[in-house]
Amino acid sequence: MKAKKVFLAALSLFLLLSVALFGCSSSNSSDDSGNKSSDDQVTIDIFQFKVEFKDQFEKVAKQYEKEHPGVKINITTVGGGEDYGAALKSKFASGDEPAIFNVGGPQDVEDWLDKLADLSDTKAASLALEGTLDGVKKGDQILGLPYNQEGYGLIYNKEIFKKAGIDPKNIKSFSDLENAVKKLDKEKKSLGIDAVFAFPAKETWVTGLHLSNVFLAPEFDSNVVNAFNAKTVEFKYGDAMKKFIDLQNKYSVQPTVSLDYSQQVEELFSTGRVAIIQQGNWVYNSIADIDPELAEKNIGILPIPIEGYKEDVIPVGVPMYWAVNKNKDEKVVKESKKFLDWLYTSDEGKEIILNEFKFIPAYDGYDSSEISDPLSKEIYDYAQQGKTIGWVFMGYPTGWGMEKLGVNIQKYVSGKMKWDELIANSKKEWEEARNK
Repeated sequence: MKAKKVFLAALSLFLLLSVALFGCSSSNSSDDSGNKSSDDQVTIDIFQFKVEFKDQFEKVAKQYEKEHPGVKINITTVGGGEDYGAALKSKFASGDEPAIFNVGGPQDVEDWLDKLADLSDTKAASLALEGTLDGVKKGDQILGLPYNQEGYGLIYNKEIFKKAGIDPKNIKSFSDLENAVKKLDKEKKSLGIDAVFAFPAKETWVTGLHLSNVFLAPEFDSNVVNAFNAKTVEFKYGDAMKKFIDLQNKYSVQPTVSLDYSQQVEELFSTGRVAIIQQGNWVYNSIADIDPELAEKNIGILPIPIEGYKEDVIPVGVPMYWAVNKNKDEKVVKESKKFLDWLYTSDEGKEIILNEFKFIPAYDGYDSSEISDPLSKEIYDYAQQGKTIGWVFMGYPTGWGMEKLGVNIQKYVSGKMKWDELIANSKKEWEEARNK
């Protein structure tokens, strides 16, 4: 009887140890399907600004998760009509810090320096095209990886131009553009358009950043670092800027101060209700979703002419950079870098960059003949011919472009501020920001 009790006690102890060992093994190893357990799973939270490829990006994240079972990717997209910079600050202030987020250049690098991981050990950094990393370098560190290259100008409807008898090849100066706009306006009823332009003055990134960049880049030699280091801004080509704003505002769907990006691109241009919009190659997917034939066959891009400087150049640059939050867990930082490397340097990723995202690559190792949409091809052609100016707006003082200049442009187009006041106030705001 005593022997039986000892045996039963030993058996119970054995079973108990077996359960404990099995439980321990289960929680620290892969399951039968080969998936890593929750203890080993790494979650990458991405907070990004580009609404135009939101759906495609989320699809790619799911694809990456399938191929990398230990990784979970959550994507939050804030952009278009929303202020990404303000949203990013709120995101960090909430304590829910993303692993991957976007910075725009030297000013953003300065503002977010204590959050930025060094990415110089990534394959993507080693393949970035010459000059594309200039705005995100700090000493020997590389603190961002370029999204892509983008260009912008005046996107026009070829069919409407043809009906009006306007050959876009003959538009080589501001005077030529003005004449074409007046002709389109005169014939707008027969052309079936509401107006020549959709000028979204509500979007201060369109006016205070992109539009102003065209006319401010020359005084900074198209160098974002020069803009970042400048204590003052002159508005050397301010008169030319005024004429361009006046042209768009006068011949636009009204009121321009309440016209937003979605209305401009989707409701008005993509449906043929206006002939011209100031935008870039990033709008291709939005147009294609609404009218594939228009996107593929009937859109082109014209330069924004800078009177007194160059009238045949396209602003081309890096719109944003991917940054990795160095304060996240070491595993998260490592996996975040691996994801970005996969996206831009793997054969699978490169196919996605060209054909799903419709990006103009900012990295070596791509076949430029595979650039798939007509807007990107035209911009690439301008770049090949050297007919470009740089993007300097990422070197503006924090908030100046959108919150100061862009707001002043809103006041100007709605008759609440004179042009001379706009220039004087914007200069003052720049100087005060630089002298803080």
